[in-house]
Amino acid sequence: MQNNLRPRRSMLYMPGANPRALEKARTLPADGLIFDLEDAVMADAKADARAAIAAALRQGGYGARELILRVNGLSTPWGADDLAFATTLPIHGVLLPKVESAGDVHAAQALIDAAGAALDIWCMIETPLGVLRAGEIAAAGGRLAGFVMGTNDLVKDLHARHTPDRLPIMTALGLSLLAARAHGLAIIDGVHIDLDDDEGFARACAQGVELGFDGKSLVHPRTIEAANRIFAPTAEEIAAAQRMIAGFEAARADGKGVARIDGKLVEQLHVDNARRLLDMVAAIEHLSR
Repeated sequence: MQNNLRPRRSMLYMPGANPRALEKARTLPADGLIFDLEDAVMADAKADARAAIAAALRQGGYGARELILRVNGLSTPWGADDLAFATTLPIHGVLLPKVESAGDVHAAQALIDAAGAALDIWCMIETPLGVLRAGEIAAAGGRLAGFVMGTNDLVKDLHARHTPDRLPIMTALGLSLLAARAHGLAIIDGVHIDLDDDEGFARACAQGVELGFDGKSLVHPRTIEAANRIFAPTAEEIAAAQRMIAGFEAARADGKGVARIDGKLVEQLHVDNARRLLDMVAAIEHLSR
């Protein structure tokens, strides 16, 4: 399965210092889990969090979920040790915080390669400089798999406000999306800050779908169901994709390069998107088994 087609509708942060949360995560229907050693863990609890994560992963039971470890930055006292620790774990990737240059990616990759590990690298885009250099970061290549937006940090650094339409950070979201897609990367939307605002969360997810994000990063299990539902193709979209593919194939059999389906002109590019949608449906079904 292509990396960019893996379901990432719901990517749930799990505090590494909370063994009960790590245990509960085995039963949660999130597409991916981000075991957190950074913001969710106090300085004096970093070592204990590593031990708790290692024990949980040794026990297993996380199924086919994508497993990612958010490490501390390499410029911190814990970053290098976190990356070395990551290379010993049965996980899919590492998430680097506050990435602001391709050099950050290259430095992490060098440490991972030196350990002989095969881990994807994900980058938090959460500072103004990180956004302005998103294209450079996305072009780093190698093990780079995608971006995760740190929208709360962005709002803080911009001296902006959290608004329902997220207009203050729309430029940052757009630039990051452009950079990610230009280099074939996945990209995950940021956390919704108000955990009691179900309507606002659903609206933010719908906006994320419209913008082109692959999914939403979450901090509470109660938001998983909504993220999974909103970021998944609808029954209407699935049926339309099937009609589009069938109709276009029939048109091609008649020697035509375009087709009229449901009153719309359909070309190869539309069929490519329809096939991708159906591939994602199959991937979601596979993950849910």
